[in-house]
Amino acid sequence: EEDSTNSFICVLKKMKEVRSMEKAVEETEEAFRQRREALAEQWRDLHTRRAQLKAHVLRSETTVKENDRLRTQALKKAKEEKEENTKKENELLRARRELEALRKQHQKLSKKLLKYSLFKRYLEDVVENSQFRDIEDIISYCKALVSTREDLLQSQWWHRELMEQGKVLQEQIRAEKEAEMLQCKNDLVQLKESFDQAQSDIRQWEDLWAEVRDRAAGKAMELESLHTAIHSLFQ
Repeated sequence: EEDSTNSFICVLKKMKEVRSMEKAVEETEEAFRQRREALAEQWRDLHTRRAQLKAHVLRSETTVKENDRLRTQALKKAKEEKEENTKKENELLRARRELEALRKQHQKLSKKLLKYSLFKRYLEDVVENSQFRDIEDIISYCKALVSTREDLLQSQWWHRELMEQGKVLQEQIRAEKEAEMLQCKNDLVQLKESFDQAQSDIRQWEDLWAEVRDRAAGKAMELESLHTAIHSLFQ
């Protein structure tokens, strides 16, 4: 159905192009006819002027200088008119070529129009057997469906993009959290090692403190013995 709609839209465009081409062909033919008439009129004027110039030259043969001047003017005028005629003939040839190209294109478009006429008949049958008022209504409805489909595809594309972005963001967050957890584990291991080292240092200091305390007790006992001995001696 979408291909048929696109084909019918193409048919409508081609029909419009055909009408434009027909109008262009008619305008080109009219311009070609006007150019041809103008060129024929110029040729008649040229022959008339040449005849008049020849009569004038015959009447003015009494003066050689005047004849030379007139001859020069006539040659110059003839040369200019020849160049102008050559230019117009080239324009006419170019117009003929353009007309031939337009005719070929018109034939090509006519063949395409004939090829796609089946879709037109099909759409006319659809109009007769549906709620659509005319073919333009069908085309508008199809365009709306195509636009809705494009919007839906765009929405689905954005949804996929958001899902992909969400997955990427989720992976980033998970990687960051795993890195944080690994860092916390490393910190915990270091703290445990520091704690074990601190416990070992505490035990060493406790042993040293016990040794110092034993030494102090021994010194206290020696001091007490010394004090008793001194007291006895004093007695």
